Amino acid sequence: MERKPELKTIRNEDQELAVWEWAGEGPLILFAHATGFHGRCWDRIIAEFPGRQCLAVDARGHGRSSKPEPPCHWRAFGRDLAAIAQQWDIRGAIGVGHSMGGHITTQVAALRPETYRGLLLVDPTIFPLDYYGTEPPDAHFTLRRRNTWNSPEEMFERFRNRVPFVNWRPEILRDYCEYGLLPQDGEFVLACPPPVEASIYLNSKEPGSNIYPEIATVQHPVVVMRAGKTRNPEIFDLSASPTAPDLASKFANGREVVLEAASHYIPMEWPEMVVEEIRALEAATAF
Repeated sequence: MERKPELKTIRNEDQELAVWEWAGEGPLILFAHATGFHGRCWDRIIAEFPGRQCLAVDARGHGRSSKPEPPCHWRAFGRDLAAIAQQWDIRGAIGVGHSMGGHITTQVAALRPETYRGLLLVDPTIFPLDYYGTEPPDAHFTLRRRNTWNSPEEMFERFRNRVPFVNWRPEILRDYCEYGLLPQDGEFVLACPPPVEASIYLNSKEPGSNIYPEIATVQHPVVVMRAGKTRNPEIFDLSASPTAPDLASKFANGREVVLEAASHYIPMEWPEMVVEEIRALEAATAF
């Protein structure tokens, strides 16, 4: 029987944060999602860890969490996840973060080191150092996203044969659609409002998003998994890797895994590789 998570909430900085908890035994696995996504995108990966306690967070502005007015700054997401770790008294967890979630997970490793025993950063949005303080990406196309839908099924059918979704596992795309919409006035709207998503992208290169000073303090074993295609700073291509090619070397105990054939959407296209690296990290950090 498929395990179902319980939806819980906490408040931090006047935001209500949704946390999906799969009951089980430890060591806990703590998941953080990408910009525009939600915690339930991890369902199919969590299913590979039966009996394990897992938490998957909906970041502020996403999923079932509250929707702040922009601007949205990256440090706030890290403080939120640290507050969740404090509320649950999480210690010695495996932290798994995709894209923005990798940035957030790294913040928490510095803010509250006891939270983790190892980190898996899946194509994290941690740019080369010299990107920070430069011109923000042109993310205005996100404001034109279709915001209103008749149903999650309509969204699934619309996306299933389109890039990049055509390369996703269908069951993961279904989860993305099912929990990526919220009912409103007899219809459904995106659970991450387009202005929130746009603001996150626009602030991704601001000096305050530079966490290299924090990276220098992280002593945990860290695996940086990244796609082979590196993003051109002049082109805002969400399918290419935003990760600094030398990022793993910036951690005191970093290791790199490069998936040459993968796009930025590694957990959606190659979930078995994510599962494999979680298990390897667990084995390498076993008490």
